[in-house]
Amino acid sequence: MTDDISIKWLFTALGILLASSGFFSMSETCMMSLNRYRLRHLEKQGSRGARLASTLLVKVDEMLSFILAGNTVINAATTILVAEICRRLFGDGEYVLAIATGAASFCILIFAEILPKVIGARFAEKIALAASYVLTPLITVTKPVMWIINVIVRGILKVLRIKPAAEGAQPLSMEEMRTLVLEGGQFIPKKHQNIMVNLFDLEHMTVDDTMTPRALIEAVDINDKIENIRHALSTSHHTRLVMYDGDFSNVIGLVHVRKVLNASRHEPLDIGTLREIMRDPYFVPEGTPLLQQLTHFQEQQRRMALVVDEYGEIQGLVTLQDILEEIVGEFTSQSPMNTGFYSKQSDGSVMVEGSCPLRVLNRKLGFNFPLDGPKTMNGLVTEHMEDIPEPGIIVKIGDHALEILQVQDRMIKVVRMMLPAKAVI
Repeated sequence: MTDDISIKWLFTALGILLASSGFFSMSETCMMSLNRYRLRHLEKQGSRGARLASTLLVKVDEMLSFILAGNTVINAATTILVAEICRRLFGDGEYVLAIATGAASFCILIFAEILPKVIGARFAEKIALAASYVLTPLITVTKPVMWIINVIVRGILKVLRIKPAAEGAQPLSMEEMRTLVLEGGQFIPKKHQNIMVNLFDLEHMTVDDTMTPRALIEAVDINDKIENIRHALSTSHHTRLVMYDGDFSNVIGLVHVRKVLNASRHEPLDIGTLREIMRDPYFVPEGTPLLQQLTHFQEQQRRMALVVDEYGEIQGLVTLQDILEEIVGEFTSQSPMNTGFYSKQSDGSVMVEGSCPLRVLNRKLGFNFPLDGPKTMNGLVTEHMEDIPEPGIIVKIGDHALEILQVQDRMIKVVRMMLPAKAVI
């Protein structure tokens, strides 16, 4: 009966079969290559194609079963049709079967597999949204037949004790999301990218990493003369000051400078007034994650906390601004104490205070000091040397050459970070 069909119509049918097979192959590739989060965004914007594609991906096993079944049937028909065309062109010789096999394999491989899948991967979103309009009704029509096939497949999987993979988009870890942000630099403004990366890094940081060390906390002894207290408050570089009674270990409160100024407008400032307007101190344990502390500041409606160790000894002070600066970067208003941590020299070297936090040097000057150990320059050098060095000694830590300039009270006071080209011992 096929002899009654002209060779022209056979080639036309072959083209239609290859195009259909190519459509299924392309659809499979582009649907599985879709960015699920981008798809959700398009769906929320009202895209009907995105909504249809999302519906298909909810039951991805059914979609893949239909596509593979359709591809298999079409490829089988293609093979038979190519064999008939070869018979018409070359007769019934023994070599005709080999020619037909090679021709069918070539046509299916190029036009029904490789080329469509490459195009599908290249234009995944556009093709997937368009293909969903075709796949949706086809899957609906063939659902009874595909249900039987899926039941058989699930039965075989159950016998083999293989559980089907969970459907839907896989959740991303924080590290995977961080990688997505870094890889999406062309779509995200640099400043926004830095903020998001800093937010991810905040997960691994604690209050110990950003707190002001105990020795650098600006505090006032309430037993001091009222003139000295008034002078300390009026010349402070901070809006809030720590108040202690006799010894810094005995912190009794935090006082807001603005409240002091308001109280002193009506009557002279005295100790009783200070005790009335000061707020109870807020203590947090060392090692508290910064993200958790940020939440605590919000819940407690506080902006400042004293960090204590397991024995209740004060180790430092952390503020809301410290945490926000880890996310968005330094603010324009800086304490002179912070800006005095280091100074650049004309020869390219950097003079660094021993109390300077390593994180400040890394962030502001682009160094790469390790942050999982000591937090200050003094701690880094003394840990590396396992001793308190004498002035004049030059030590190399990683790629950094450090010259000890001043040591006082068993602490390194000043270090000079030399140029990499300078010889070190």
